[in-house]
Amino acid sequence: MHDERDRGHDDAREDAHDLGLPHDLQMIGRRRALAWLGAVGAAGLLGACGDNPIFDRAEADVAGTGPDGSQCVAHPRETAGPYPADGSNRAHGTLANVLGDSGIVRADMRPSLDPKQPVAEGTPLELTLELVDVANGCAPLQGYAIYLWHCDAAGRYSIYDLADVSYLRAVGVTDTAGRVTFRSIVPGCYRGRFPHMHFEVYPRLAAATSYANRILTSQLAIPEHVCRSVYGAVAAYGPSIANFADSPLDRDGIFANNTPLQLAAQTPAVTGDVASGFRGTVRIGLAGHGGKA
Repeated sequence: MHDERDRGHDDAREDAHDLGLPHDLQMIGRRRALAWLGAVGAAGLLGACGDNPIFDRAEADVAGTGPDGSQCVAHPRETAGPYPADGSNRAHGTLANVLGDSGIVRADMRPSLDPKQPVAEGTPLELTLELVDVANGCAPLQGYAIYLWHCDAAGRYSIYDLADVSYLRAVGVTDTAGRVTFRSIVPGCYRGRFPHMHFEVYPRLAAATSYANRILTSQLAIPEHVCRSVYGAVAAYGPSIANFADSPLDRDGIFANNTPLQLAAQTPAVTGDVASGFRGTVRIGLAGHGGKA
């Protein structure tokens, strides 16, 4: 397998070829895009494309402090990758969008949306995301929708790599504490990417039907100690062992250009073990979206 930004399904590649330079650069990622721009003449391209956020350098730290003295960090923007199934691309010749499917609003991501399809195998991971307003003292943000998705134990994505499977995708709505909890599995690892999850934030559930309404797209890094303990102990993760050894965090094309503070914010705090499963929490900071659109 290749780097996530290069390993899109053939149908996705075919349908994306005419969407223009900004789309292509987003799929490549900010870091590689900037290097390419330097090689071909950044000034001319930037002038043609305006201030598209794809051309941003690594974002500066933006942090807030809560009433209890805890810190919250504005979560950096990251690519959605080629497998979002949020209406932004196609899989197998059809527009891929699970956001409008019945049952997508759920806590348990492991079953497919169609009960006749498989359930994801792997070590359980219960993950709580806490959404906060960085500019308002880390105040909780209630009523926002979060779409979370990731690959399975073997590093495959439903809808795209597995056409007849729709597991490991879910939408949840934040409660009064700004929290939403998903029950999933520890993601596997494919070559070229450190183990991770993807998510999109929407200002309300009614807006979470198309990627066009998202206010943040980003990713979460799975703690290394969790991956090491799971991949070597559970048969379903067999393909992930060699991929993980070849895909360290410090060489990851997505996470490597973030500041230490941002990377810490992108990494959930996880406890547990292989036998009983894992539980994790992560605080996601929004900057400039305290008021709903």
